[in-house]
Amino acid sequence: MRLSQTFTKTRKDAPADETSKNAQLLIRAGYIDKELAGVYSYLPMGLKVLENIKNIVRDEMNALNSQELIMTNLQSPDLWKSTGRWDEKSVDVWFKTKLQDGTELGLAWSHEEPILNMMQQFITSYRDLPTSVYQFQTKLRNELRAKSGIMRGREFVMKDMYSLHASQKDMDQYYERVIEAYKKIYSRLGIGNDTFVTFASGGSFTKFSHEFQTICDAGEDTLYVSDDKTIAVNKEVLDDATQELGVDKSKLNAVITAEVGNIFKFGTEKSEKMNIKYTDSDGVRKPIYLASYGVGITRVMGVIAEKYSDDKGLVWPENIAPYKVYLARLGESNEVIKASDETYKSLQKAGVTVLFDDRDVRPGDKFADADLLGIPFRLIISEKTIRNGKYELKIRTDETPVMIELDKLIKRLANQA
Repeated sequence: MRLSQTFTKTRKDAPADETSKNAQLLIRAGYIDKELAGVYSYLPMGLKVLENIKNIVRDEMNALNSQELIMTNLQSPDLWKSTGRWDEKSVDVWFKTKLQDGTELGLAWSHEEPILNMMQQFITSYRDLPTSVYQFQTKLRNELRAKSGIMRGREFVMKDMYSLHASQKDMDQYYERVIEAYKKIYSRLGIGNDTFVTFASGGSFTKFSHEFQTICDAGEDTLYVSDDKTIAVNKEVLDDATQELGVDKSKLNAVITAEVGNIFKFGTEKSEKMNIKYTDSDGVRKPIYLASYGVGITRVMGVIAEKYSDDKGLVWPENIAPYKVYLARLGESNEVIKASDETYKSLQKAGVTVLFDDRDVRPGDKFADADLLGIPFRLIISEKTIRNGKYELKIRTDETPVMIELDKLIKRLANQA
């Protein structure tokens, strides 16, 4: 993409009412636009980051033999009333609305009940189980604390997966496989070393759940972690969880974290309340076991923006960066323009994603934008580099650039693509 053709622009200052670092940086860099508190639009480069995150998650969900679909956002109260989760005393984040004829509807904050309701037409016997489905969808939650940028939004993108089973044993085995898949996801996103599987409250779901929490100064949770990092417990369930685990809570260390994923075992609770059953091999009708698995896609993006940034701007991990290379043309001579255009085409042909800064602006402005945008590599082409027969390549986190020949440059970047 040529930067001169994009409608977005970087800016020196974020909105005065935006206090979170992740949103300030993302707004300044032109990745997102703030509509109102907790509600953001994702602009072209922000969307590229989201899609890269989604593709990593999609890879791991597909590896679990889960199948992608998309459910409706509009929800019938009847389904949720059957499980007691339409009542705002049970779930306090509903956005509710009405049709023109007065019929009440909800805007989806989760999809356990709708998934079970839909799947009952496809699952009649034990031969139809197990099965697993997932989606990427914009969820709507009436959050009171929409003050952490895209880390806690009223409108956000989530990956939610649901697995259905004939037995507790089968559900437990699949659940453990999902935990390992989630570990792979966060490792590929660049936050694996700072992300823990934690014991947490089930909230509107179950007594206990497992959360995936990432160490982050801007987080809203306190996690208690063992020295060997094998045990992690959320503060809100510290006493109950440590007692159940048989752990001395005084030997755990407190860290500030942000939730990036949450998984639950519902067992047969939902299917029993909704009277959704399958016929087992013995001919007996039995309730279906259900588990639910979520990853906050936009929240993960916010956490990474918080963790991977410095005083100059964002620092995206290569796996999710919108582009791999920021190609800056310095000068407007025919020679520089020709060399820049040819390099841009060569990199694209080699499969390297490039943001080509072909604007006629000062070099200092281009360098500042390159740092703010956080793209992993900055490549400079100027009359000086052309004379030397080499290109100036700088990794975003390095202080000093290196000089490299074109053929070696393309080979290096393409091999890492």
